[in-house]
Amino acid sequence: MQNFDDESIVRIEDDLSDQNDLSLKSYFKSSLTPDDVVALAPLRRAQPMLQAFTALFHGGINSVLMRLLVLRELTADVDSPSLSRADINAKLGYLEPEALETVLTRLRSTGLLVWDPSQSVYRIAPMARNVLAAIESLIQVEQQDDPSEVSYMLTQVAGAQAVGGVSVEQLHHLLGRLIELTEEFSDAIASGSEFQLRTAQQKWHTACDWVEKGSQIIHAITNDSRADSATHRAAQAIGRAQSALLNMQGMFSRALNQIERQRVHLGQSGLSTTDIKMWLLQRDDLASLADGALSHPVTPHFITPSEMIDVAESELLSHRNSAVLGILPTGENAPSIANDNSEALLELDHWLDLLGNIDGNSYDPETKKHKPLQDYLLPASFAIASYRASLLPLIGDANEASLQGATAILARLPLTFSSKDKMQKVSDPHVAAISVASLIPLESQQKSHQEAPQETLRETQHEAKHE
Repeated sequence: MQNFDDESIVRIEDDLSDQNDLSLKSYFKSSLTPDDVVALAPLRRAQPMLQAFTALFHGGINSVLMRLLVLRELTADVDSPSLSRADINAKLGYLEPEALETVLTRLRSTGLLVWDPSQSVYRIAPMARNVLAAIESLIQVEQQDDPSEVSYMLTQVAGAQAVGGVSVEQLHHLLGRLIELTEEFSDAIASGSEFQLRTAQQKWHTACDWVEKGSQIIHAITNDSRADSATHRAAQAIGRAQSALLNMQGMFSRALNQIERQRVHLGQSGLSTTDIKMWLLQRDDLASLADGALSHPVTPHFITPSEMIDVAESELLSHRNSAVLGILPTGENAPSIANDNSEALLELDHWLDLLGNIDGNSYDPETKKHKPLQDYLLPASFAIASYRASLLPLIGDANEASLQGATAILARLPLTFSSKDKMQKVSDPHVAAISVASLIPLESQQKSHQEAPQETLRETQHEAKHE
């Protein structure tokens, strides 16, 4: 085996550095050098740190995992700044000796692990701890299950601001991610797919939670007199992107309401096509649904070309004779039309009579609230209650009110449908829970708006009298 002294190692590293400079020049045009590119300068200054990452992540994924495992185990012992080879063997006794020696050699040759010959111990390089700290923060964010992928960048911005100032590059990364999320949510809304909307809305809620946490940080950066103009512009752009992201709640609500109006229900079962699709998506093996559906194999019927020609000739001659003789086709009875007095229409007429009797008396002065929604949907079977609930978004719809029919009468009712995004349990044999909502007469709503200023005026006069 060939041995190298310190001077030989330095000479080899200098040769490798020259080779790297030559290979780096090959990426640029002949009229340019790496020194002419300003954006490359900070990367070249950070080359020792980048080399530390290269030492850890060069090669296959299994080798990377072993290097990170060994380095994390060695840095976990904070009681002593140095480790003997016996301590390392005892701490990593579950590894093969040859594999452990290969990893230690790699870490020692790249400077992440320093050998102290005077005391015959290993020491962790400060750069190795910095690299591990960055990796640990990424792993922690990954374990938080943040689908919006904003938490890590916002954490870095908050940390940099707390210790003395954030860089423009960090703000640009956060701004770029916010713009990407806005475009992603806009595409989901434009798709018209309920499942994409539900998924995007869930991610939107997570992103808004982090946006609210980061609003104070962005406010502090904007009001920081030490920050330069580029940092101020980036922080203001992030504030505008956050506002655009928060304002998408109305767009999600309108898109989901439109889908709710167009939902197709399957007869009187109370189920919709969305329920069927969700049930199918939860099935692991869709092919198993056909088990037992076909009890007998399909038997195909074949005919010979001669029979096909005979049938074609007979059909052709019959049409030709009819055309020559001018015989009109025989009349047929008109198809029967479905009876308008179906159960669904009768149920809708009965419910319209019930809703037509809603007036100002629906307001309960004791609770200061209008009657809850279940008073108008129940008692009824689950199918009827679902059918009634599916018609509620039509109330107040101008497009539907301009048409004719029972649903148009429903849309023209002087009512306002108000709902909240939560459920409440009800005492009913068919329905377990229902959305918190109410039907408010327009007269009662207008009256409450008119009485509010008068009540405020009376309170002001009462306070002035006491003064």
